[in-house]
Amino acid sequence: MRTVKYATKPASWSSRRGRGSLFASLLTAMALSRATTGTQRSIEPVNDLPNPYLTIDNYFKLAEGRWWSSTSAVDIDIDGRSIWVAERCAANSCAGSNLNPILKFDESGRLTRRFGAGIFIFPHGIHVDREGNVWVTDAHGPDEKDPSTKGKGHAVYKFSPQGAVLLTLGNPGMPGDGHGDLLNEPCDVVTAPNGDIFVADGHGGQKRNAPLGKVSRIAKFTKDGRFMRSWGTLGSGPREFRTPHGLAFDSRGRLFVADRGNNRIQLFDQDGRFLDQWKQFGRPSGIFIDTSDILYSADSESSQTSNPGWKRGIRIGSARDGRVVSFIPDPTPDPKPSGRSGPEGVAADGRGNVYGAEVSADARALKKYVKR
Repeated sequence: MRTVKYATKPASWSSRRGRGSLFASLLTAMALSRATTGTQRSIEPVNDLPNPYLTIDNYFKLAEGRWWSSTSAVDIDIDGRSIWVAERCAANSCAGSNLNPILKFDESGRLTRRFGAGIFIFPHGIHVDREGNVWVTDAHGPDEKDPSTKGKGHAVYKFSPQGAVLLTLGNPGMPGDGHGDLLNEPCDVVTAPNGDIFVADGHGGQKRNAPLGKVSRIAKFTKDGRFMRSWGTLGSGPREFRTPHGLAFDSRGRLFVADRGNNRIQLFDQDGRFLDQWKQFGRPSGIFIDTSDILYSADSESSQTSNPGWKRGIRIGSARDGRVVSFIPDPTPDPKPSGRSGPEGVAADGRGNVYGAEVSADARALKKYVKR
């Protein structure tokens, strides 16, 4: 992958917090103006960039008798080499299963740790914080026809690296209405350097005919789990979402939201002020930003109906200026009958290797991509 160099360093967290309220208001107004004018216009599909990676299949070794199931979530351990994965218990749900959905692999692909059995219905997003703790979202709620799901779902769990539950956000089994600390099908979670917690809440609002009451927001909590605020409703304007599916921070502290149903990434400050939107990274299911501000966007859903002209795959570019520089294409760009195949979750380790977590029935796997 080509290295992108910049002449100036990104602004520090403290300098961003210290700006005057008037200047911040002007920035917000300018961003909103861009959102309703220039950045709203359609852009040409970004499909024909170089692919500097080789795909390695079957790299990760599961326990004997276990096979890959739907695997939407992947992240990197604080050692920069080990890989954490949340997968759905050898199926597309952990309901009634006694398997461990949270798996850790070393850099050779060997399984070294597993935990989380009996906690989840639908493990979905994963995040490793700066202390090595592992956060996982449960993006479904209980099914009255399935007693095994009672008291589960609609929650985010913080685990120690050894698998002890340290904190729970939401009330498992109880859906929220989008206005407080209860959650409703949370998609992803990420923590800021000061420990504040951000949750992408609302997996069910992606379809264009989704009821207006569907939750589609970002919820912010303190590091000890106290609800602070939220922003966002169902829709397609600034600060509106159709399934906020993935979250990531850049080095400046900006929050990037994979607004999948709207075929865009939205950028916010940590108080929810809209900064910009980017459509050049396709229809993003998952996003990851490394320490050099390289942005990886996993597009698992682009098709002639959902995002005409765009191909699915992993687009790689800059979180600083939004330029896309490379593309790992999906080998089956519009598969049938599922309509999905490519990575839904994405991460990159300290050596630049990329990992794609694939979720659909015809491509359930964790793939590794290495530089040629």
